[in-house]
This record gives sequence, structure tokens and C-alpha cells, in this order.
Amino acid sequence: QVQLAESGGGLVQPGGSLRLSCVASGRPSRTTMAWFRQAPGKEREFVGAIRWSGGNREINNPMKGRFTISGDAAKNAVYLQMNTLNPEDSAVYYCAQSNSALITSAMGNPQYYSAWGQGTQVTVSS
Repeated sequence: QVQLAESGGGLVQPGGSLRLSCVASGRPSRTTMAWFRQAPGKEREFVGAIRWSGGNREINNPMKGRFTISGDAAKNAVYLQMNTLNPEDSAVYYCAQSNSALITSAMGNPQYYSAWGQGTQVTVSS
């Protein structure tokens, strides 16, 4: 059983930055880890993912150029650097882990992820 713990959320002004962290404990699979987000009244949205084998990284198009995903396999950790935040980025951000080394086209599908963290709130407001 793997546990995922997110941290780093909070309140930030528009144009600001935040760095989210997710650490896997228990029995991490070191396959694919991802970030999703969900705003009130909206569906869960893919943010980005990293696959440990090959180091493939993917960021959803609306966030490209502002968000960066990285990881530290030795620490079973994945990070999400978010820059130039705007109010539309406000959401609960969830870390997720898949049991598979997902191909890029599959990374954005939440059904392929079997473990989820509790989420961390990000609020962008002046």
C-alpha cells in the first residue's frame, strides 16, 4: 500500500509562484506519478506527469510555459513548480501514482492511477 502526501499549497497573489511537493511512502512503485487538480464544480483536470523510466515528462497544454514537473526517484518525490499563477489556477491539487509506466497519451487519464493523495489547496487571489 502506497501513501501519497502533498504539501506546499496556500494562498498566493496573481502572478506569484508556488512549489508543490508529493512524497510517496509505503510501497511506491516508481512508475508514473502525476498531478491533477479540481476546482469547485469542475471535473478533475490533468496538470502534469513524470515517468521514472526514461524520465518522460508531460505538462497539460494550458499550463505549459508556466508549470514544471520534476521528481527525485531516490526520495520517491515529485514536485510541481507553478509560476505566473492566475485565479483560474485555484483548485485542490492532487498527487497520483500509477502502477504502470504510462505512455504519454495515457498520462492524463485519471483511471490509470491507483493511488491518490488527499490534496492540497491552492488559492490565487489578491
